[in-house]
Amino acid sequence: MEFFRIEGETNRVEFKLELNDKLEKEVVGFLNYQEGGAIYIGINDRGDVIGVSDTDDLQLKIKDRLKNNILPSTLGLFDVISEMFEGRSYIKINIASGQEKPYYIKKYGMAPNGCFMRIGSSTEPMPQNLIEDLFAKRTRNSIGKISSPKQELTFEQLKIFYEENNYQLNERFADSLELLTEDGKFNYAAYLLADTNGISIKTAKYNGDDRYELVENNEYGYCSLIKAAKRVLDKLEIENPTRTQITARERKEENLVDKIALREAVINAIVHNDYSNEVPPRFEVFSDRIEITSSGGLVPAMTEEEFFSGYSAPRNKELMRVFKDVRLVEQLGSGMTRILKKYDRSIFTIMPNFIKVSFPFLNISRAGGLNGGLNGGLNGGLKSLFDIIKDNPGIRVKAASELLGNRPISTIEKQIRELVDRGLIERRGSKKSGGYYAAE
Repeated sequence: MEFFRIEGETNRVEFKLELNDKLEKEVVGFLNYQEGGAIYIGINDRGDVIGVSDTDDLQLKIKDRLKNNILPSTLGLFDVISEMFEGRSYIKINIASGQEKPYYIKKYGMAPNGCFMRIGSSTEPMPQNLIEDLFAKRTRNSIGKISSPKQELTFEQLKIFYEENNYQLNERFADSLELLTEDGKFNYAAYLLADTNGISIKTAKYNGDDRYELVENNEYGYCSLIKAAKRVLDKLEIENPTRTQITARERKEENLVDKIALREAVINAIVHNDYSNEVPPRFEVFSDRIEITSSGGLVPAMTEEEFFSGYSAPRNKELMRVFKDVRLVEQLGSGMTRILKKYDRSIFTIMPNFIKVSFPFLNISRAGGLNGGLNGGLNGGLKSLFDIIKDNPGIRVKAASELLGNRPISTIEKQIRELVDRGLIERRGSKKSGGYYAAE
C-alpha cells in the first residue's frame, strides 16, 4: 500500500475512512478553530489512501449535510473536492475559520453537545462559558446583516453569470445565496451583486512612479460586483503586456507581472474588502509597478503569519460563495499560495485599516536591448521618445521635443531620466555638445 503525502492527523487535518455521522462535529470544530482545516474521506488513520466510490454522490451528500445541519450558515466557508492518488479517489473538504463563532450542530443547539472546538488533533466539546463569550463577540456588522440602502434591486447580470457556469437561479435565489437579512430585506451583499449600485471601483494610471501625473482614470463600478471584477481584470491584462527578451541562447517571454498572481490579488481585494465602511478597493498602474489596495486590514483575530500561510477566514462569505459559483475563486485559501509562489512577502503592506500589495515590473536589462524594453512596460510617451533617440543617435532634449510635436521640455527631461534609469538609453559627451544614445 502506498502512503499519502500527508504524514498524519494534525490540528488542521483529519482523516476518515468513510463518511459517518461525526462529519458535522469535525466540521464545526474547524469552523470554530482560528485556522480552519481539512477533512480527508477515504484515508485511514495511518494516512493510507483506501479510496471511496461514487465521489459525485458523496460530494452532494456532504454539501447537503453541511448546508442544512450546521448554524450559523456555512455557505462560502467550505469546499468539497474530489482528488486522486495512485488510482484511488478520495474526498477533501477544505474548511475556513468562520467569522460568526460559535458554530454548532443545528439539532443540538448552542450547547456543549452541539458546539465543538479543535484541540490538537482531536475535536472536543466547547465549554459553556466559551460558547457564551464567543456569542457575545460575534461579528454583527457583516455585509450579510447590513440592509441594502436600496430595496428595489434587480439581478439580471448575476443570473447571466450563473447561466454561463451552468447554474440556474430560481425565484428563491436571494434566500439560498444569503442575500437577505433576518427580517427578509435585501442585505448589503445583494446590493453589491445587483445590476446597479453606488459602488465605484477605480483603476488609475500614472505617467511616472508617483501620483503626480494622472494619465488615465477609469470607473468600473455602479454595476454587479462580478461584472466590475471582470472589467478590472480585463483592464489590468492590457496594462500587463508581454516582455520579449532575446539572448544568444533563447527567446524568453514574460509578463511585467505574473498573470496568475495578479489575478488572485485582484479577486482577493474585491472579495475580502470591508464594504461596511463604503470604501471600495483601488487599483493603480505606475511606470514601474501595479498597486492594489483593499480596505479593512486583516480580519479580526487573524495574525500576519496566518494571513501569509493561506489560512482562509473570509470577511464576506456571501461574496466568496457567489464568486466560487461563477469560477472567479477556486479553492479556499489558494490565492495567497499562488501569489507567494512567485513573489515574497515584501510586496505586501499590512496596515490597521488597509492591505496594499505592490507588484514590481520585471527589470528591463541591457541584455534585452530593444526587444526587452519596448514590450517591458514602456507607455506610449516613453516608447515614442525611445524610438526618436534610437533613430537619431546623439539627439538633444530640444530636438527631441520638436520631433515629438513640441512635447514640453520638462516632460522630455523627466522621461529621459526614466529611460536612463531603466538602462535603455545613455548620455555621451560633454554637457555642451553631448547627446543621448540607445544603450548598447
